Amino acid sequence: MPRVIGNDIPNKKRLIISLTYIYGIGKHTSIEIIDKLGLDPNMHAEKLTEEQISKLNALLQSEYTVEGDLRRQVQNNIKRLITIGSYRGLRHRSGLPVRGQRTRCNARTRKGKKKTVANKKK
Repeated sequence: MPRVIGNDIPNKKRLIISLTYIYGIGKHTSIEIIDKLGLDPNMHAEKLTEEQISKLNALLQSEYTVEGDLRRQVQNNIKRLITIGSYRGLRHRSGLPVRGQRTRCNARTRKGKKKTVANKKK
């Protein structure tokens, strides 16, 4: 298994798909990276040479925010929202959906144990 930025990417999948196993890289970004490096998008990850892996690591560290740095950045953004007391921060703090989803049914199972949500007055 090739190791890219501290992550093992799967051998048996095409390079486009196996790069998406890295946090912060989706399909569009993986295609962009493969074009920049001049690799074959249909080749399997196990066929990458050491030189290609090192070029891939260098490109990801210099031009993209991925893995630990991106996770840290997202957590800092959430902490900032909580400390300034914004609506989104309050929703994060209480563990409720942040982006306007309804809380009557699905949110309780997705975000953990049951939370009390006020009923409508009759």
